[in-house]
Amino acid sequence: MQQIIDAVRAGAGAEDFLALPVPESYRGAAVLREETDMFEGLETREKDPAKSLHTIDVATPEPGPGEVLLAVMASAINYNTVWSAIFEPLPTFTFLDRYARSSPEAARHAQPYHVLGSDVAGVVLRTGPGVRNWKPGDRVVAHCLSVELESADGHDDTMLDPEQRIWGFETNFGGLAELTLVKSNQLMPKPAHLTWEEAASSGLVNSTAYRQLVSRNGASLKQGDVVLIWGAGGGLGSYATQLALNGGAVPVCVVSDPRKAELVRAMGAELVIDRAAEGYRFWKDPQTPDPREWKRFGGRIRELTGGEDPDIVLEHPGRETFGASVFVTRRGGTVVTCASTSGFRHEYDNRYLWMSLKRIVGSHFANYREAWEANRLITKAMVHPTLSTVYPLEATGEATRAVHRNEHSGKVGVLCLAPQEGLGVTDPETRERHLPEINRFRTPVG
Repeated sequence: MQQIIDAVRAGAGAEDFLALPVPESYRGAAVLREETDMFEGLETREKDPAKSLHTIDVATPEPGPGEVLLAVMASAINYNTVWSAIFEPLPTFTFLDRYARSSPEAARHAQPYHVLGSDVAGVVLRTGPGVRNWKPGDRVVAHCLSVELESADGHDDTMLDPEQRIWGFETNFGGLAELTLVKSNQLMPKPAHLTWEEAASSGLVNSTAYRQLVSRNGASLKQGDVVLIWGAGGGLGSYATQLALNGGAVPVCVVSDPRKAELVRAMGAELVIDRAAEGYRFWKDPQTPDPREWKRFGGRIRELTGGEDPDIVLEHPGRETFGASVFVTRRGGTVVTCASTSGFRHEYDNRYLWMSLKRIVGSHFANYREAWEANRLITKAMVHPTLSTVYPLEATGEATRAVHRNEHSGKVGVLCLAPQEGLGVTDPETRERHLPEINRFRTPVG
């Protein structure tokens, strides 16, 4: 591994990387099949990812047709890492076993371990047969859509392919590791002005927010739209806020504490609701929603916007907030939803949807074109990473626990082969121009 690290730091070319031996094994952050019942009987909030995630040695897979083996310099934590680590809504080994049955080539994904991680920044180490656009030594990031495209269903929008999977969640050999296996059509150029850990932090959430808000497959955001963004100081919301501002929209940012309120204001958002400080409780008890709180929340939005309701609501908390989201959306507006981090079973009053001609749009990650366009905005420094803190690979469990407990702002990064933070920048001039924005989530407020 040290030879790989040295070659990366030296800026070695394709021939140099091809001359390096591929390690027979590598370290990865993984959950174990034999431990899938370890949290049985516990409430979701009581389940601790630091107990289920282990740093283990993994045999190095050989890239097959259309695949690429990457040396991982850095990765990041997403909420699918949390779900995987607490085995909700079901153990991910179910996904791996299903994938393994789909073809002989996929059989290797069914293992007694699952290496997690759906973000990566790194260097191409080896390419499989048929890979033409990428070569060893290329500095890349990867989006997390793994797709087969043997069905006609996916050829208008690859997210509709029946064999679409999220890499590192529904496939093995994910990005929270020293090496990882991806398909070549997951790769995108690494933004040259960013460090490894910064570049690794944007792929999943920025692409997801782009599809939800900007794409015709989502809400088709336009100038002047009022956009309600839940969790605007978190991973997905911090990118959604930037995309809304870039597109000439008016974000109404919902946050959970004063620190996150200051962060979204620093991004340029003027309309901010600290839901904890204002005491919104959308449920009277676990089974009974409180429409009076929906109305109070809607009234607060109108106070901020001068009487306007949201054209678009970016929904990802799910059960806790969904009834309020449907209620506050303007007549003819759109609730675009993914993730459901507070629960998958949503409840809302259909009268406010049906009689006001509102729409609910389901949105799941992004297709390659959407992910490429989202990454282009990062590369052009029009959208900036929202990295707040970085952990070593061995502490992936602690990093995931912090996300599970909502103790973080923006994105939480993980160093893999990168020996320290701050490496990987090849365009220092662009970086210098945008350094305050790049460091926004890492700089104390006040």
